[in-house]
This record gives sequence, C-alpha cells and structure tokens, in this order.
Amino acid sequence: MIYIIYIFVENHKNMNTTTVTKPQPSHRKLIDIPEDVFRALNLKAAALGINLKKYIEQLLVEEANEMDDAEIYRYLVATRPEGKVMVDEQEKDDFMRRHRIGKHR
Repeated sequence: MIYIIYIFVENHKNMNTTTVTKPQPSHRKLIDIPEDVFRALNLKAAALGINLKKYIEQLLVEEANEMDDAEIYRYLVATRPEGKVMVDEQEKDDFMRRHRIGKHR
C-alpha cells in the first residue's frame, strides 16, 4: 500500500502541467543603446542565463506591471486635456443605451 502511494506521489510530481494561454499581441521597436549600457545589460543577461533581447523584454514588462494607475492617470490628464471634459446627459444616455446598462437593460 505504501509503495502504491509512493508511485502516485512521484508520478504526480513529475507531471508537467501546462496552461494554454492566448499569446498577447506584441510590437517591435528599434532602439539605440549606448555601448556601455549594452555591455552592462549583456553581462547581466548572461549572468541570468538568458539572451539580451529576452532580458530587456522582461525589464520592460516588469516596469509596465509596476506602474501605478494613479501615475498613469496623472500623465494622461497632463498630456491629454480632452479627458477633462465631462460628458453631457445626451452623450451619457447614448452610451448607456448602446451598452444596455442602467435603465436601458
């Protein structure tokens, strides 16, 4: 009985489970990196055992994930003034009707 449990536990530990996720669309951007920064990032990536491109991608994803919503809102309010204009009742009603919310369910 113990032997059977041991096989089950060992097989369960060795099972590779994968989750299927839909790949996110990505964008390409050509950037210029100063030579000293390039060398430093390349060394850091090598120390982590990954290539430079993958390392830079990870850095950018981490930075984007750490951004605070309030920080993004402050930036948008400062650079996109059209966001400061309140909608009128007609526009609000059209929006609610189009999305079937509120009294327009």
